[in-house]
Amino acid sequence: MKKYKLSNLQELESEAIYVIREVDSQFENPALLFSGGKDSIVIAHLTRKAFWPAKIPFTLAHIETCYCLMVQNML
Repeated sequence: MKKYKLSNLQELESEAIYVIREVDSQFENPALLFSGGKDSIVIAHLTRKAFWPAKIPFTLAHIETCYCLMVQNML
């Protein structure tokens, strides 16, 4: 029997996918907030991977962060 060894990155990815699946199973109506930044893109990709080939089973809500940054710079 071969030993199966995950790299650190693969282990983190696997744990993130596990958490995403747990959220889907534990909550009635979860949503994924998406701003379009690098963190949001990674989470959206991991979510897609977690449920592939099915569609993402919860709402993907776009959040506009540019307006908040403009107001913050005005203060």
